[in-house]
Amino acid sequence: MAKNLVIVESPAKAKTIGKFLGKNYKVKASIGHVRDLPKSKLGVDIENNFEPQYITIRGKGPTINEIKKEAKKVDRIYLATDPDREGEAISWHLANILKLEEKDKCRIEFNEITKDAIKKAIKSPREIDMSLVDAQQARRVLDRLVGYQISPLLWRKLRKGLSAGRVQSAVVKIICDREREIEAFEPQEYWTLQVTVENKNSENVEFKFHGDSKKKIDINNKEEMDKILSQIKGENLAVEQIETKERKRKSLAAFTTSSLQQEASSRLNFSTKKTMMIAQQLYEGIEVKGEGTVGLVSYIRTDSTRISDEALEKGKGFIVENIGTEYFKGYKKSPKKNEKKVQDAHEAIRPTYVEKTPDQIKDSLSPQQYKLYKLIWERFVASMMSDAVYEGQSIIANAGGYSFKANGSKLKFEGFLKVYTFAKQEDTILPHIDENEVLKMVETLPKQHFTQPPPRYSEASLVKTLEELGIGRPSTYSPTISTILARGYVEKEANSLVPSELGEIVNEIMEQNFEYVIDVKFTADMESKLDLIEEGSLEWKKIVEEYYGPLEEALKKAEETIEKVSMEEETDEICEKCGSNMVIKYGRYGKFMACKNYPECKNTKPILNKTGTICPKCQKGEVVERRSRKGRVFYGCSEYPECDFVSWAKPTGENCPQCSEYLVEKRTKKREYVKCSNKDCDYEKDLK
Repeated sequence: MAKNLVIVESPAKAKTIGKFLGKNYKVKASIGHVRDLPKSKLGVDIENNFEPQYITIRGKGPTINEIKKEAKKVDRIYLATDPDREGEAISWHLANILKLEEKDKCRIEFNEITKDAIKKAIKSPREIDMSLVDAQQARRVLDRLVGYQISPLLWRKLRKGLSAGRVQSAVVKIICDREREIEAFEPQEYWTLQVTVENKNSENVEFKFHGDSKKKIDINNKEEMDKILSQIKGENLAVEQIETKERKRKSLAAFTTSSLQQEASSRLNFSTKKTMMIAQQLYEGIEVKGEGTVGLVSYIRTDSTRISDEALEKGKGFIVENIGTEYFKGYKKSPKKNEKKVQDAHEAIRPTYVEKTPDQIKDSLSPQQYKLYKLIWERFVASMMSDAVYEGQSIIANAGGYSFKANGSKLKFEGFLKVYTFAKQEDTILPHIDENEVLKMVETLPKQHFTQPPPRYSEASLVKTLEELGIGRPSTYSPTISTILARGYVEKEANSLVPSELGEIVNEIMEQNFEYVIDVKFTADMESKLDLIEEGSLEWKKIVEEYYGPLEEALKKAEETIEKVSMEEETDEICEKCGSNMVIKYGRYGKFMACKNYPECKNTKPILNKTGTICPKCQKGEVVERRSRKGRVFYGCSEYPECDFVSWAKPTGENCPQCSEYLVEKRTKKREYVKCSNKDCDYEKDLK
């Protein structure tokens, strides 16, 4: 019979840990939280110093009974939940359910799920850290007070099903503020000038206009451009200076949660939710052929770039043995502004076994797991490697009193780029040019431009902004973005986050009535106070009381001042069942049309956003924009279900000149183009 019980959150984690412990240990999973505030009511006793009223989560009874049953059979219990506030709180709830003594040394924690880490943790159990628990309680109670008191107000004044959250409302405001910046933006004209010249070997070289002999000059309009063109007309470029410099490119530190989410978005096109889901799988354990379940990466919720001495030694050994001594440099974590001690509690995200290269275990991973593991593994190894060395060349030449520049670059020593394949860039090598050489002018290419508004946030850039502003913590970025998308406050267009009409209305109500709740500085300050609670410097209920006073006052005022907003919009569309007009309503999955005569007539139908393109499959219906249950835009035929045509990309209405299949529009961060829908056809052309 097992003498020790180890409790973790997930079955996958239990399976991985179970393999490292002998027959004297039984490992059980709580499957997340076991107690929480009730869903049916506020669950916080405001009159009794904000005492939370925890209950067993519905459906968790059998799991708890199983854990209690196993606990009676053992001499010792170890609580091995995740090493963060949330994990500490889960352990505290489990300790309460199992009636463990307050000073019982039952809590163990580890940053990676490896045999050494687990054995080491078992040898040094500690008491539950109530400062960590209190920080989590403060967050949970604050979020409940905001959500359960402002949300019903929105139901009464706007429509049912809406929600307002302490962090989510601040994030929606950030996205709405960016949209206003874009709408208010006034483009400014500017020009660039590129000249093509020929060297004595008849090789073409491109130079860009820089300025005059004294300074850089901006070209603001056509008149200024025409003046420059008139002065260089008939002139050749005389080379004044050739400078060759060595430039070093340093590797970046190992990943934090935020930097992993950003890099996975830009390099792999993963959403934050997808990144964290796959990273959790790699952390909890993957079935590796011939080895059983193996935890492949360290703990994935961290905002520290620190790595342990042991990890550094293993990394050094791998680099020296497999890549070369000259490629090892050492490790220096990235400095962070206002970095707090609590933020350095965990290591950066890294592989637990550096010797397990991505290609070595590729057959044991899904394609998406392989891509993310490869990204984490390469970044960690590269973080300890030498700088990449480039030879840069800059040529300055002049014509008509103006200076022009040409820049080239060539990689001399790969350094960390030998491993970090995601960051490689092409060489730009200039043809040979001599000092004082006169270059024959071949062509001048003036070009008019207009400044662009700030870009809409992508998930990656939003995470970066939230981190910079101090809003939320590593564990909250992904669920917050998922929540505002699920609520319909924000929609995804390509990779951009755009506030919906509903999101704009809710944000306006919040700004006018609960300004301090969604204030970015206030929200960031609250995160700092949660950190101080975690350090044991502040009492959590006093912080809640401090926050609740202005909230209570704002709620009373808002109840009186907010007028009911009708979200219904009458249309000219006639209900085919009763002859009444149809109205536009909002539902769980966005807008839809319903009969004005509801509830007598319950006729509903989707709103079809027509594209003006004939269906390429049936040639009868029109291609319309639709949304999946997850809110993703796709295109289908208006004659559905008679015609089942669907496409993730928007059809153009034209056919491919190579294979006659229909063409679709594609957009990336760098390019807008048309391509063939036939996977076996390579036809593409840029959109004008």
